[in-house]
Order: sequence, then structure tokens, then C-alpha cells
Amino acid sequence: MQANPSLLEIIVLGVIQGITEFLPISSDGHLAIAQRLFGHEPSLPVTVILHAGTLAATLVVLRERVLSALREAFASLSAPSTLTASQGGRDAVAVVVATIPTGIVGLGLKHSVEAWSDSPTIIGLCLFGTTAAVLLASRAPEGKRTEPTLPAGVLIGLAQGLAVLPGLSRSACTIAALLWAGVARQRAFELSFLLSLPAVFGALLLEGRKAFTGGADPLTLVLGMLVSFAFGVVALLALRKLLVSGRLAFFAIYLVPLALACLAWGHASP
Repeated sequence: MQANPSLLEIIVLGVIQGITEFLPISSDGHLAIAQRLFGHEPSLPVTVILHAGTLAATLVVLRERVLSALREAFASLSAPSTLTASQGGRDAVAVVVATIPTGIVGLGLKHSVEAWSDSPTIIGLCLFGTTAAVLLASRAPEGKRTEPTLPAGVLIGLAQGLAVLPGLSRSACTIAALLWAGVARQRAFELSFLLSLPAVFGALLLEGRKAFTGGADPLTLVLGMLVSFAFGVVALLALRKLLVSGRLAFFAIYLVPLALACLAWGHASP
């Protein structure tokens, strides 16, 4: 996207980001499509700024889990053996274990992703990957675990890292991986978005400054963050209900036509 998005564009993009960041349909894929329809090349810095709003939404909705994990992590600095004695401590361990492979894969794909975000064909193929993840999640047996094993945590981190691909939903990939690791649905919801926090925060540190130094109106960007925050809270609460009730397969009905449309668009593009 251009360095100076208009007011209308940033509002539309904020709505899209807020809804699609949490629902398993890929926010990056939708933002890339929307920016192309506006006539701009996808802009990673502006995308990251919009992610700041949904990061705040995650912190608000999961504030108890976030505070518990932080509290237990800091408390364990003086007594490391107590870290896994509480749920908050085990959440902190799961986040760290998953974040390492996520960071390795995400940084390795960073430059390729910037180019692929401008390809409807790549987005369409990745949307089919999201469809597969949604269907896998819907077919997962009911789990009872409150957190994944360490090996499963690494695999979940790899899945999250691959979700930097435009059109591949991070929430779909991590939720599917958590459910097949035997984690209960409510806990899979919580952990999926707890695991996202370091990755999104890291992206903000790397790219956020560029958005405010590229000539864009800071107030316009702040408005985009506020819009994505508001719609993100609603979408996050809606996803929790859908996941717990086992209705994620519903999203495949939307994803398949969208993926086919992107492939057709890519085929027709010069």
C-alpha cells in the first residue's frame, strides 16, 4: 500500500484486519487483496500498524491469561523449578517453546512474503491451505490437555511461522495443531492467541516505525488501529463461541470460493 493511505482506505482496512485477524480466514491475505483493489501494492508496515489494534484486542480479551503468564514467569526467576507448577507458568513455557521456531521460520520467509503478497495466485493457494486447516480443526477429536507437550509446542510454533504466508491463517493453523495435540477447545482458543503475542509484538518492533516515517498521517494510522481493535474484540469473542461449539468447518464455505476467485484473478492478470 502507498505510504499515505486515505481516511476511507484505512477505515476499510481496519475493519478487515479486525474481523479477519482472529477468524480463521487470514488477515494478511484479505489485506493484500483489499490493497490491490485500492490500486496499491501491499505495504508491510501499514499491515503491521493495523495488527497493533488486534494485538490490543488480544490483550484485552485474554488479559487474565496474559497477566497470569507474566506473573508466573517473573516469579520463577528466583525459583525456576516453580515455573511449571501453575497454569500461568505452563502457558509461559508454551509461548517460549513455540516462539523460537516461529521466529526462525518467519524471519526466513520475510522477504519472500513481501513479494508473494502481491500475487493473487499465491494468496489463492494459501487460502486453500487455510481451508485444509479449518477442516482438520473441525475433525479433531475432543481433547483434555491444558497445554501441548514440548515436541508438539515446537510443531505448533512451526505452523505459526508458516502462517506469515499471505492467505494462510495463523489462527486456523495453530488451532488445528493444538486440537490435534489433544488440547481442549477452550484452551486451544486461549493458547492460539497467547502464542501470537510475541510474534506480533516482534513484527511491530521491526516494521512499525517505518509506517510513521513514510509520510503517512499519524492520526489516520491511529484511526486504523482503533477500528481494527474494536472489530477485533467482537471477532475474538465470536471465534471463541464457534470453536467451543465445534463449528469451524463453516468457514470453508467462504474460503473455497474466495481461493478460486484469487486463482482466477491471478490467471487473468498479466
